[in-house]
Amino acid sequence: MTKVILIVLDGLRFDVARTCLGYMEGLVAAGRAEVRKLSCELPAMSRPLYETLLTGRPPVEHGIVSNGVVRRSMGDNLFARCRAAGKVTAAAAYHWVSELYVSAPFDRHRDRILLDGSGDISHGLFYWDDHYPDSHLFADAEWLIRAKAPDFLLLHPMNVDDAGHKHGGDSIGYRNAARLQGDLLARYVPGWREAGYTVIVTADHGMGDDGNHAGPTPQEIEVPFYALGFQLGSESVLSQTQIAGLICQLMGVDRGAMPAYSGLVQRI
Repeated sequence: MTKVILIVLDGLRFDVARTCLGYMEGLVAAGRAEVRKLSCELPAMSRPLYETLLTGRPPVEHGIVSNGVVRRSMGDNLFARCRAAGKVTAAAAYHWVSELYVSAPFDRHRDRILLDGSGDISHGLFYWDDHYPDSHLFADAEWLIRAKAPDFLLLHPMNVDDAGHKHGGDSIGYRNAARLQGDLLARYVPGWREAGYTVIVTADHGMGDDGNHAGPTPQEIEVPFYALGFQLGSESVLSQTQIAGLICQLMGVDRGAMPAYSGLVQRI
């Protein structure tokens, strides 16, 4: 069955992804990847949309409607679905992911490193500083892949979002942070594809020109969705709430009540 890496580039809006992720755009131009524009759910905030990406439910349904709602995820989630199917899961991600799917509140001395966990996430390396270098986080993910060979891995770097809050979504600092993530993708993704992983690159939300996000403006809600290893049916629309179910479909895992992607999926 297919192994999947879900890469969530925090705060990367669609227009900047198309402008600055040169490697990904090269794959698209060569017919080796597909890119689509998605509109994220509302509010366009991080913790609510982590939960949406990993449960298939919008914030008004799952209840994580603010970054200030600190609790475990309730109900079904993608990590749990994979574990129930006997799969190994992993995350190299911001500590809010740990709070949702491991333990809340996060204790940096107890929860930073998770190995051979018995819960939804088998193995995890978590960080808490928004400026934790993306280069370090990609290396964390590489270690998890080499050492633990997960069937599903979440990789979630934060530096683009951090730069957007500091400089604004229409700034040199924000675009350069995106370019650095694009270069990291170029360094690591070819090896992950050779190792047999299907790769999805997307974002939780975008970034307003004023350096923030929450509402329904295009800069805040329009995000990229890159597919490597498969193509989606051109006749159908993909929503952010369908990504968890799509990953279950790719992995051959029962999606339960998660919304299904209604179109065709073709392996490439």
